[in-house]
Amino acid sequence: MSAGAADAVAALAGLPGVAEAVDRAREACTALRWHEGLRRRIPEAAAESRVRGAWASSELDGAPLGLDIVRDLIRGAVSWHEPPDPVERVAKGAVAATLETEHVDAMVRTAPRQALARLHVAAAAALLAPADLGRPRAEGEDCRELVDLGPAPGAAEVSARLSALADVLATPGLPVGLVAAVAHAEVATTRPFLRGNGVVARAMERAVVHAGGLDPTGVAVPEVGYTRLGGPAYLGALSAYATGTADGVRLWLIHASDALTTGAAEGGRVAEAVRAGRLG
Repeated sequence: MSAGAADAVAALAGLPGVAEAVDRAREACTALRWHEGLRRRIPEAAAESRVRGAWASSELDGAPLGLDIVRDLIRGAVSWHEPPDPVERVAKGAVAATLETEHVDAMVRTAPRQALARLHVAAAAALLAPADLGRPRAEGEDCRELVDLGPAPGAAEVSARLSALADVLATPGLPVGLVAAVAHAEVATTRPFLRGNGVVARAMERAVVHAGGLDPTGVAVPEVGYTRLGGPAYLGALSAYATGTADGVRLWLIHASDALTTGAAEGGRVAEAVRAGRLG
């Protein structure tokens, strides 16, 4: 991805079934935008979306906490254990990174590396030493996360692919759902950080979907879409993308679009719950 990166991403819409899946996600997000339950209640619904997104992202990273517990942690009704246990360290990062997406909107398109750094600081604060937060892996440093995707690329390849991704994010006119799916997969498969890459990848997708105007309300919950489709399917689709083949990339893009469609439906449930006063 570079000057030709944006063209390459645009061409992905021509893969069989991709344009249709991206359109379904766009239509679902459009329907959510006009949901009657969001009248004068968007901030409340967006806050609940972040609760559910943090819960689902934590689940996908193998750190299950109950949804009500995550909601209570975010609103301060209960506190994390000190020191947090290993599951809580991951969950704490998922919560913090998902909440941080609200604050990186302005830089996702103009300074994506800075956005990634901020998301990583949030995601890995309980996992890494301060000197390792917000910086890509250096030469010789390896990442042992997401091993099902194969060996993590070296630092030079990571740097090149992050630069190419920045070019794509800065290019106007590309389908936002397509860009968000590519951003998610590039972070997850390159694993630029020592820890916390899955959480950062999902948070980056959420931020791109919102900042790009596909889901301007911020109420869709793409993370829940992935959990509903199943953790094995999620890892399988990312593994397919990591092969770099047209079929593998196509499989991921359709999977990610289906997850966003499902996440928009979850946003509709959020809107209904807010309107009815049925949040936990």
